Amino acid sequence: MTETATRAATILPGTTATGAQTTLGVMGGGQLGRMFVQAAQAMGYFTAVLDPDPASPAGLVSHFHIQADYLDEQALAQLMQRCSAITTEFENVPAAALHTLGAHRPVAPGARAVAIAQNRIQEKQFFNRCGVATAPWAAIESEADLAAVSDALLPGVLKTARLGYDGKGQVRVASRAALGEAWRQLGAVPCVLERLLPLVDECSVIVARGWNGQTVHYPLQRNLHRDGILAVTEAFEGNLPYPGVNRALDAAKTIADELGYVGVLCVEFFVLADGSLVANEMAPRPHNSGHHTVDSCDLSQFEAQVRTLAGLPLVAPRQHSAAVMLNLLGDLWFDGEGRARTPAWVEVLALPGAHLHLYGKLQARPGRKMGHLTFTAASAAEVRATAARAAALLGMAPW
Repeated sequence: MTETATRAATILPGTTATGAQTTLGVMGGGQLGRMFVQAAQAMGYFTAVLDPDPASPAGLVSHFHIQADYLDEQALAQLMQRCSAITTEFENVPAAALHTLGAHRPVAPGARAVAIAQNRIQEKQFFNRCGVATAPWAAIESEADLAAVSDALLPGVLKTARLGYDGKGQVRVASRAALGEAWRQLGAVPCVLERLLPLVDECSVIVARGWNGQTVHYPLQRNLHRDGILAVTEAFEGNLPYPGVNRALDAAKTIADELGYVGVLCVEFFVLADGSLVANEMAPRPHNSGHHTVDSCDLSQFEAQVRTLAGLPLVAPRQHSAAVMLNLLGDLWFDGEGRARTPAWVEVLALPGAHLHLYGKLQARPGRKMGHLTFTAASAAEVRATAARAAALLGMAPW
């Protein structure tokens, strides 16, 4: 069953007939919300953010910041009062809050899509119902499930069904004894066990789908993760020289259609040694791997988010430059002895095609996403060479 939401007429930016400013809302105040707010404001919308953090990156730049818990009834009512339509910036916003909002305002993505993405068991079941391949897997929700696990799933990766991201809530296991120990170490909460497969690469595809079902997409992105956190994204022709890799786009479109999805959706895939693909997970929002689109495309993923939410015309994005994006983690603000330092921004910004995006976070911590750095150029060779130079200047590992 799809979740095709109803909505009002196209929501135009600027001043309404009553003299009020058209306002778009976002649940969540992190960097994705910040970039949505900036895209919406550039188009002439006012914005409102609901987030409990008084120094949230999105709240600091929005017209309105409602500082409250995501399930606070008065805060949700205030958001609805201010906003003509509402989106979310990350998948761990409670689906119940989106359901409440969706009863009164256009909300994209809808509560059902977010709820599925919040639970790895439901997500994998949904992928498989859509005919999208995944790694062989099993749900583990009880001691009985643990005992029933097939030996064919080992060695594998045990992942919590909820709240795992950026490599959190995951343990590699090679034996049944290690599996049991890992499950209890994770709190005996519902988990999925995925068989380890011979991976040669990772990629992601981002699609944007409107209220009328029209879908556009961005070129496939090649991704490199370190310690479970995205480190590098490459976006240029020939970045994924594997047979059949374009099936990722068809799979992502199928997932969006089956959900009746509205908004920007990212699906991450593993590329296997034979060139085939398995879906890893989906993100019902703009994605870290798509940040380069702000600088490399004529329609960024954040403007696409605004357009889908507001029912504006959705045109196919055109990538005008080869791009490499480097994730900037808080580790870069410390030297090898743990002393605070300032990254080499002057030297980095002297490189051609450099675009620095810092998220306004007030404190750097190891592993914390502080910003990203995108390089654009006319060719893949040029952009890779420049990005590699920047990585060296910043003390990042080569790739």
